[in-house]
Formats: sequence, C-alpha cells, structure tokens
Amino acid sequence: MSDDPETARQIAELARDDRPLLVLDVDDVLLHFVQPFPRYLEGLGYRLTFDSFRLTGNIHHMQTGVAAEQALVTELLDAFFVAQADWQTLTDGAAETLAGFARDVEIVLLTAMPHRHRDARRLHLDGLGLTYPLVTTEMAKGPAIRSLRGPTGRPVAFVDDQPRNLVSAKESVPDTHLFHLMADNALRDLLPPPPDGIVVVQDWHEAGPKIAAALGV
Repeated sequence: MSDDPETARQIAELARDDRPLLVLDVDDVLLHFVQPFPRYLEGLGYRLTFDSFRLTGNIHHMQTGVAAEQALVTELLDAFFVAQADWQTLTDGAAETLAGFARDVEIVLLTAMPHRHRDARRLHLDGLGLTYPLVTTEMAKGPAIRSLRGPTGRPVAFVDDQPRNLVSAKESVPDTHLFHLMADNALRDLLPPPPDGIVVVQDWHEAGPKIAAALGV
C-alpha cells in the first residue's frame, strides 16, 4: 500500500481495473503552474525567479528583496491552491490526448498536494472536463503507483514534470514507462539530464503516441 494513509484510502475507493494504467501528475503536466503562479505572487508583492528548479530561495519580497523562508513559501503555495480555479488552465493537447486513451486505459491523476485541497482540485478538473479519478499524496509517488497498479502486472506509464517523482516510481515499480513532460520546457536548462529509462517529451502531441506504444494500445 501507499506510505501515505490518506492516499491509500483514496486508492482503495477506486474500482478494480485490469486495463493498462496511465498515471499523470497534474501541475505543469495537465494544468499550468509555472506560468500563473508568478503572476499570482506579484499580486501579493512577491517575485518568483528561477535560479534553480525549486521554489524555496527563489521567491523574494518585491520591496525588501528578502527571500521567503520555507514556511512562507508553503503558505503562499497553499493560498494559490485555494484559488487554483482562477489561475490554472489546461496545458495544450492534454484533454484531447487523454480522451483518446479513455476507452482502453485506466487513467488516474496523482497530484502531490495537501489532501485538504483535493475537493477544490476535483471541482476545477471536473469543470475542465478532466473527470478521471484524482488521488492526492503528501509523500513519495512511487508507493502510490505500486498500489494503483495492483497485483496483475499490467503495463504502467507515468508522466510527471519532477524528476524525483519519476525516480520514485522507478524504485517502486521498476518496469513503469516513465515520461518527463514540462509545461514550460525553458526550465529544462535548470535540470541535469534525466536518469536512464526516462523518456523526455516536449508536449502532449509528442507524448500521446509514445504512451500508446508503451501501453500497447
């Protein structure tokens, strides 16, 4: 089971499915995050610059220049998730690609965010037509993917913008087909080359056929 008890509870509620499994991150995979979050911060008097691929240390108060400490970064991110429906839009090609898979593949959205924001994200995704099951986790994603797969050994593909999540999946389910997709490809320059076994895709139009081939559909 997942290492996160609430994640395990959510997974246990899902109907059993033996189709190939496609697990998808949400932020900067299905919904834009890197683009709207800086605009949101500016309204609160903060500026986000990407000197590294992380938030802590890169958010500064616009007047004082002081970097936001981890606790404040968490608070700002939390407030953004409360308001996500006003800011986060679909990434290009995501909805159409998933619709093409929906008959032959079990699609599960696995988002790393505080569980208390699950209902708000559920409503927002539903409003955008992404009615696929949504699982939240506050811990590593690999154990959740292992639980989602179940005991059947069915093919699994996982798409995420965070290399650490892809590595976690590989550690928990070594034969997972891993895809690194980022809504803003300019940020790839801040990352080291992906580990072996991770397929880099530039957008959903490229990802769709590669995922289909990996899952055999």
